[in-house]
Amino acid sequence: QSSSPCKVTPGPASVAQRALLLAVAAKWWGQKRIDYALYCPDALTAFPTVALPHLFHASYWESTDVVSFLLRQVMRHDNSSILELDGKEVSVFTPSKPREKWQRKRTHVKLRNVTANHRINDAVANEDGPQVLTGRFMYGPLDMVTLTGEKVDVHIMTQPPSGEWLYLDTLVTSSSGRVSYTIPETHRLGVGVYPIKMVVRGDHTFADSYITVLPKGTEFVVFSIDGSFAASVSIMGSDPKVRAGAVDVVRHWQDLGYLIIYVTGRPDMQKQRVVAWLAQHNFPHGVVSFCDGLVHDPLRHKANFLKLLISELHLRVHAAYGSTKDVAVYSSISLSPMQIYIVGRPTKKLQQQCQFITDGYAAHLAQLKYNHRARPARNAATRMALRKGSFGLPGQGDFLRSRNHLLRTISAQPSGPGHRHDRTQSQVDGEQRGQRSMSVAAGCWGRTMAGRPEPGAATGPK
Repeated sequence: QSSSPCKVTPGPASVAQRALLLAVAAKWWGQKRIDYALYCPDALTAFPTVALPHLFHASYWESTDVVSFLLRQVMRHDNSSILELDGKEVSVFTPSKPREKWQRKRTHVKLRNVTANHRINDAVANEDGPQVLTGRFMYGPLDMVTLTGEKVDVHIMTQPPSGEWLYLDTLVTSSSGRVSYTIPETHRLGVGVYPIKMVVRGDHTFADSYITVLPKGTEFVVFSIDGSFAASVSIMGSDPKVRAGAVDVVRHWQDLGYLIIYVTGRPDMQKQRVVAWLAQHNFPHGVVSFCDGLVHDPLRHKANFLKLLISELHLRVHAAYGSTKDVAVYSSISLSPMQIYIVGRPTKKLQQQCQFITDGYAAHLAQLKYNHRARPARNAATRMALRKGSFGLPGQGDFLRSRNHLLRTISAQPSGPGHRHDRTQSQVDGEQRGQRSMSVAAGCWGRTMAGRPEPGAATGPK
C-alpha cells in the first residue's frame, strides 16, 4: 500500500490554470491523502522480490483504478444525481406508487429478518416482435422465502439515461414469485437498450435489468463466464481472479460493434453476485443469461438460449469463447472451428473442433488486431444503438473512444514467449455495491443489489 498527499503540479501553465487545478483538487480531495490498497495474498511472500512490481502493477490496474475514480468524481453532482459527460442530468427514480399493506397477512411474518434477492432476466427482443419481461421475487440468500400474491410495479426508462421513468403496469406475483409482462403496442420500444425496474409495492424493494431491442441480423459474440473469465474455481468467493487480458478481448469485440452475450450455467439466484463481479472488473456491458434455478444440465440451457437468439430473434453469432466443456454447445449452433476459441490446454480430441488460446488473452488479442481476424459488425444501425460502456462505467463519448484504454482494465503483458503471469486478485472485500437509485444504474450501466430506492442516494467512488 502506497500513499501520497494530493499535490497539483501544473507545470508551465498560466496562473488561471493553476487556480483552476487547485480549485478542482480542493473540491475533490481537500487536504486528504489518496491511498491505494493493493491485494497481496500470503502466497506472494514466497515470490522473489524482483517479480513483485509486475504483480502489484497488474493488481493496481485490475482494481477500481484512478481513472474510474476521476470519472466518477466528474459525474457526481451535489451528491444527489449524476451528470452525463455532455452535462445532461440523469433522472432520479422515485417509486410511482406509495407503500401499501401486504395483500396477504402472512407476508409480513414471512419477510422478517430476510433480505431481498429479486431479479429480472435480461430481455432480448426484435423491434417488431413481442417484447416480454420476466422476473422473480424472492427473499433470503438461497431463495428461502417466496413473495406470493403481492403487487409489483413495472417501470421503464424510455430515453436513457436522461429520460423519465415511465410507469407501465402493476403485476401480482405467482405462487413461485414470478411475474411476466408483455410491453403493449402503445409503448413498443425501438432499437436500443432500456433500463427496467420492478418495485415491490409492500416494501419498495426492487430489481433492475435491461431490455435490449435489436433488428434482425444483428451479430453477437458469446462468452462463457466461468469458462473464459474466471481464473479460480468459483465466483462464490470474495473476488476470484480474472484471466489476464479477458476484459481487453471483450472490449475489442464491443468496439467493433458486436452485441456482447454472457452465458453461465449458474442459477439466477446468483445474478447479483455474478454481475457485481463483472462490474468490479469493468467488463463491457452485455446481456447475461442464467439458468432458471438449479438445473441438471446447464450446458443444455446455454445451447437452448443461443438457439433461441438465432432461430426466433434471427441474430447471428460471429464468435464464441469458453472452456472445453463449451465446445459441444457452440458446435450445436453450427459454429465452425475457426469461430470457437477455447481457453486451456489443447487436447487431441478437440484439436480439430476449435481454436485453443494457449498463450493467453494478450497474445490472442494481438492476433485479432494485427492479423485482421476480427472485422467490424456489419449492421451499422446496431452499432449506433448499442452503447459502448461497461457494467460499472458510463458509455464513452466520441472524445474518449480514441483513448478507450483509459476505461479498461489494463492487462499484464507477457515479456517474452515463455513468460506469462496472471493478474493478481484485486481488493474488493469492502466494496459492497449496496443500495443505489436506478439513476446511477442508468448513467453508469451498473447493476445494483436489490434494495430500497432512495431518491438522491448516489454512490461515491470506491
